[in-house]
Amino acid sequence: MPAFIVVLSLLFLWSLVSHRLARWSITAPIAFVVAGIVLTRGPHPAVPFDLEAHSFEVAVEIVLAVMLFMDATEARDYERLGRSVGEGRLLGIALPASVALATLIGAVVFPGTSWWLLAVAALVVMPVDLAPIAGFLRDARVPLRVRAALNIEGGFNDGLVSPLFLFCVANLATAHGSTFAELLWSVVKGALLAVVVGSLLGTGAAWLVRRAWDDGWARPAALRTASLALPFLAYAVATTAGGNGFVAAFVTGLWYATTAHAIAGDNLGLVHEVSELMALAVWFTLGKMATDAFADGVSGRVVLYGLLALTVARLVPVMASLAGTDLPRTERRAIAWLGSRGVTSIVFALLASIQLPPDDSAFIIRVMCTTVLLSVALHGMTQEPVARRFARAPRPTP
Repeated sequence: MPAFIVVLSLLFLWSLVSHRLARWSITAPIAFVVAGIVLTRGPHPAVPFDLEAHSFEVAVEIVLAVMLFMDATEARDYERLGRSVGEGRLLGIALPASVALATLIGAVVFPGTSWWLLAVAALVVMPVDLAPIAGFLRDARVPLRVRAALNIEGGFNDGLVSPLFLFCVANLATAHGSTFAELLWSVVKGALLAVVVGSLLGTGAAWLVRRAWDDGWARPAALRTASLALPFLAYAVATTAGGNGFVAAFVTGLWYATTAHAIAGDNLGLVHEVSELMALAVWFTLGKMATDAFADGVSGRVVLYGLLALTVARLVPVMASLAGTDLPRTERRAIAWLGSRGVTSIVFALLASIQLPPDDSAFIIRVMCTTVLLSVALHGMTQEPVARRFARAPRPTP
């Protein structure tokens, strides 16, 4: 309860001064990470909480389900542009290539480490999360196609990699139990069940909400509440049926998005606000994780891996995948560089740490904390110069 009170108090205080702090480039992620570090360090921290508690694991899973639902709906909104922004190449070519490249880099930086563990690390640190560059995505100086490409990639990539992530974690966690074929079938079956649940729930909810709106059965405020219930419902139904709750929430969002954006009254506003609230709690948790991970110092190898994951493993696949498109070079460079890391990586690392052996768990946490903190610093500092460069450049098309 003390942790809950402190986080809510921080949220209230942050809301009062957020605009002023934003002028000094102090974003919400930075503020809550610092608060987490300060308030959870030492033998008698001001805010004690147990990252290994079962209730914490359930909370983390629900947070990810809500985030995936929200990401899916936001990404589908940008699809209404009616023109390609390279999203197919980013998701179909750059994403798997970046995960593979990060795994190979890990093998060089951490020789002798299990390939499965390196794959989990890559799947944790490579998905794009746009929280550290939220201001950039709202900046009118930035071409719409750049913002759309990043939003679509950020909306889809975590949902696409989550089944593979869970498979790799399960393989590590049950190294002496189930066979490879059994694990693979378990993951595939869970994903297929989730797709069925998400498709039925998303299309059914979309039809009911549209009918309620058209016939005047419900007001916008009530429909916003209905939208908020969907990711929780998708997760609960899928897990009860033996499916993947994350994939179910993501697929539900995909099917529900078109109807949600067509209805007046900001139908997804409440989901967005709750998602942001949950994200701030996750950033606070990162502070606690960093305090524990760096208690004995920071490894140079881990820092090197984090830097390579943010640069080489991101820039090379993205630039290669976007070659030949009609996107100008400056826009391709911006998309490649500003693939920030954030809440998705934190939540994936938390889920992995709960299921993996202690040494593997500690490795994943150190790698994630280093990479995300580097991303918050590097992408946070460079987003404004990139936006200024776009403002000075001629822009014939939006």
